Amino acid sequence: MSATHTHTSHPEIVKRLKRAEGHLRSVVEMIEAGRPCLDIAQQLHAVEAAIANAKRVLIHDHLDHCLDNAVGALPRAERGPIEAFKAITKYL
Repeated sequence: MSATHTHTSHPEIVKRLKRAEGHLRSVVEMIEAGRPCLDIAQQLHAVEAAIANAKRVLIHDHLDHCLDNAVGALPRAERGPIEAFKAITKYL
């Protein structure tokens, strides 16, 4: 369906997600071991933040590269709407 494409940020995103995957596995072990809920909630929050950050980097990378291909490169002075859109994506 869609063409395969890789950006320079992808290896860093994979690294972040693998780290989150390891933390998630440890959360499961914590639950199975009967660890305190506060400890588990803190670790789940860290996993959630890691995934959200990976998503943010991916979306920003897409905006920086793929959108430029679609609309053409714009001078810095004309990138206002793209930068505003990029800023609002942190609320996704």
